[in-house]
Amino acid sequence: MEAGMLFVLIALWLIAGALWLIDPKSSTMRWMSAVALAGGFGALAAVISNHTLPYVQQQWPHSTVGIYLYRLMSTSSLLSYYGLPYAFARLALAYNTAWPAPRLRTWLPLALLVPPIACWALLPGYTEEMPIQFNVVAIWAFPYILCGAVLVAFKKEQLPAMKRTHIFTCLSILPPILSLGVMNYVMPSFGFYRLWVYHSWILAFVIPFFIFTFFRYGFLGMQLLIERRKMDSTLRAITSGTAILNHAIKNDIGKMRLFLDKIRQHAEETGQKELLQDLQVVVSATAHIRDMISRVHEQTQELPLRKGQVDLKRLLEDVIGQLQGELAQVELDLQLPDELVVTLDEVQIGETLTNLLLNAVEAMPHGGQLSIRSFKQKRKIVLEIRDTGTGMDKATLKQAVDPFFTTKGGKRLNFGLGLAYCYSVMKKHGGSLEMSSKPGEGTSVFLSFPVSS
Repeated sequence: MEAGMLFVLIALWLIAGALWLIDPKSSTMRWMSAVALAGGFGALAAVISNHTLPYVQQQWPHSTVGIYLYRLMSTSSLLSYYGLPYAFARLALAYNTAWPAPRLRTWLPLALLVPPIACWALLPGYTEEMPIQFNVVAIWAFPYILCGAVLVAFKKEQLPAMKRTHIFTCLSILPPILSLGVMNYVMPSFGFYRLWVYHSWILAFVIPFFIFTFFRYGFLGMQLLIERRKMDSTLRAITSGTAILNHAIKNDIGKMRLFLDKIRQHAEETGQKELLQDLQVVVSATAHIRDMISRVHEQTQELPLRKGQVDLKRLLEDVIGQLQGELAQVELDLQLPDELVVTLDEVQIGETLTNLLLNAVEAMPHGGQLSIRSFKQKRKIVLEIRDTGTGMDKATLKQAVDPFFTTKGGKRLNFGLGLAYCYSVMKKHGGSLEMSSKPGEGTSVFLSFPVSS
């Protein structure tokens, strides 16, 4: 049992440290780290109580080390019992922001501190047999945990990736935190003590699942985005390669055009019509090669951002105005507020919107509805572009933003770089591009723009 609690201690504190280091500015990450830290204090108290303190008392019965260990054990136990419900309640409030007005959000966290501080100060002191007055502490501790779990579970997500992340977040933290609330507070209130010894068995299953979920799908709205980082490195490699290739091919084609002009002049002077026709084929081929490499380079080059305050609605209306011919067969539904000011590069975001609208039109060859709306999430403004076109299956959707992936084989000079370019532009803005699609039901593209809090 000591080995089990030691495993719990190490695992929880490693998780606490990792969550804090990954994103110390995120309030959800900080409070989740606090939850893991508080749980680790409980495991530390158990390890000291069951193993370390008895060993020290047996080996050095009159040593002051035993006294300090006892104080550490009692303090750790109280930090866990009183700190964990509060930390989880704060986590839930930070994670689900769709709740009361700002004034309530200011004083409620302070009000939640009153019960744990009062219990620590006023209730009888710690003993190994009765570390806290369970029947009193459970009155506020379990409601903190229960209400926090409800807040976490009922958070509404609209972005596809965040919906999936939210599901795995709930599966990772709600079962263990609710079981902890029952075994640490409710059951001891009815005389069933030391049920915490079973936490190691629960966490033995939960922690590996948590680690897998965190790296594979993300957690608490925070994703490591390993696949996207691979995409970023791929785009950088393509950018570097096409820049070199573009320069080399332009130089060589320039030389070819120079000598082709000389040969054409000679053919005209000598009246060689067949040679002139052949030369025209070669000239056209060199022009085609130059156009292709220029097109690839334009869509992959690292252009500096020139950010400014831009009304996103006005920018969209400008882009739509330029695409009136392409949008003629489409029913357009624009649902944007009158003022939607975002800090962005107008030229690059304009090109991104153009690419996305043209993709939507091409997905609806026989017409359909194109809906554009915006909504706010925590520290971001999201623009959704939804079409009622052919849609994509999961395999196609997974590769949609990969460079050079395309389903438009018959399109001239289409290299499958449009969505990759859009993705790159959004990443440079500190935002994201996400897609949701089903065959026959259309596609939604979500552009997330960061906003200052």
